[in-house]
Amino acid sequence: MTAPMEAPRTRVVVAGGGTAGWIAAAAIVRQLGPLVDVTVVESDEIGTVGVGESTIPTARSFHAFLGIDEAAFMRATQATFKLGIAFENWRKIGDSYFHPFGSVGRSVAIADFQHFWLAARERGFGGAYGDYSLEQQAAGAGLFGHDEHHSLAYAYHLDATAYARFLRTLAEPWGVRRVEGRIEQVQRDGQGGDIVALVLASGEQIAGDLFIDCTGFRALLSEATLETGFEDWSEWLTTDRALAVQTEAVSPPVPYTRAIAHAAGWRWQIPLQTRTGNGLVYSSRHMSDDEAHVTLIGSLNSRPLFEPRQLRFRSGMRRQAWNRNCIALGLAAGFIEPLESTSIHLIMNAVIRLIQLFPFRGDDHVALASRFNTQSRHEWEHVRDFIILHYHVTERTDSPFWRDCASMPIPDSLAERLSLFAATAGAWQGQDDLFRIDSWVSVMLGQGIVPRAHHRIASMIKGSDLETSFADLSRGISRTVRTLPRHCDFLAQYCPADG
Repeated sequence: MTAPMEAPRTRVVVAGGGTAGWIAAAAIVRQLGPLVDVTVVESDEIGTVGVGESTIPTARSFHAFLGIDEAAFMRATQATFKLGIAFENWRKIGDSYFHPFGSVGRSVAIADFQHFWLAARERGFGGAYGDYSLEQQAAGAGLFGHDEHHSLAYAYHLDATAYARFLRTLAEPWGVRRVEGRIEQVQRDGQGGDIVALVLASGEQIAGDLFIDCTGFRALLSEATLETGFEDWSEWLTTDRALAVQTEAVSPPVPYTRAIAHAAGWRWQIPLQTRTGNGLVYSSRHMSDDEAHVTLIGSLNSRPLFEPRQLRFRSGMRRQAWNRNCIALGLAAGFIEPLESTSIHLIMNAVIRLIQLFPFRGDDHVALASRFNTQSRHEWEHVRDFIILHYHVTERTDSPFWRDCASMPIPDSLAERLSLFAATAGAWQGQDDLFRIDSWVSVMLGQGIVPRAHHRIASMIKGSDLETSFADLSRGISRTVRTLPRHCDFLAQYCPADG
């Protein structure tokens, strides 16, 4: 009997390295190993943006997917732990709220926790919504730790450049080939129009079956070559520039990100083990570059390690993430400002989706691409709406920027969410949605939306029983919080020996 012929490997060429490129290469080779040949083409001459230094809890799932050791990752990337995001001056100047990871309170099959919390507030007890978030209480106290019950939902702050290097140290032993060189030309099939090879400045040609565009805003393959098209969302997300700078660490790192609104946008503070990431996002129609520089420098509480770097961007997404035999990832796929730390998540989720819908030779690529693009669009639009929420629902009238945000028209998909919550305290999470009900509720309440009503199932509970239930919830959170060490003390085990 003749042995069956082994199917040829699918040649995957990743154009560009950085966070997106090495996430893609590492995941594909790790999961599909003997079925693929993976090559990363990157040039040391081309720098990476590297401003995104914050993640959400899905990063932990992705690391588990690849079998990444948390301790090794933490040491290699100067990472700290993150329990959520503190928003300051968004609803109005001087106001603040917290968007925690994890679940808030306790829901039942019929109604989510916010309905019971609103019923408690009607009866004169219940406190603040965030009182029933373990993550918010731990973050506020500067605490963090692991326990046998995996009580805390958390993510990471990390050095994005170091993260790409770390992934490379894993991917190359797993079988990824790295080619150093600048891409000078993208060759296409004269008949079908697919990409067939990348031509480097050295003259070397890197042929492939599937190409992944990780060339940043240039989108050298998906846009410059395939002319995929870009869907502009700047009518809703009007910020279009950012300044980023690192500063010396002068205090122990807190286990959360700070997002602090200013007259024409917002600024971030992200604590790493030995330094702090700072940035200012702004609308160039409402603030000049010089004003932005002065505003950022004036906000720093320690010495900057270099001159602030400017990033210009346009919010939106590629009309097709998967076009012909090319898939855009990271900045090549589009840009949504990092207000809710979604940039790295969108890369990771797209890579997982690609592995699930991988186009092996002989497969119906058209059907796979259609499904991929449908899911990608839903995901990106969902994130877009969540970010618009922070800007549009505000009481700030102190600057033209905020007045414009409050009065602008919004997508129907977001208007539907806001209308339901304002009327009935209702919220939902669709199958492909990233943000959970708890996230929508935390931000909508934090931005000042007070529901006019709530599900009346909560009113069926006796006042004393409801009060006892809330007291039990509060005591349970307090007990857990008391067992947690200080974040900086717990983090010490992950610092390099010479750190």
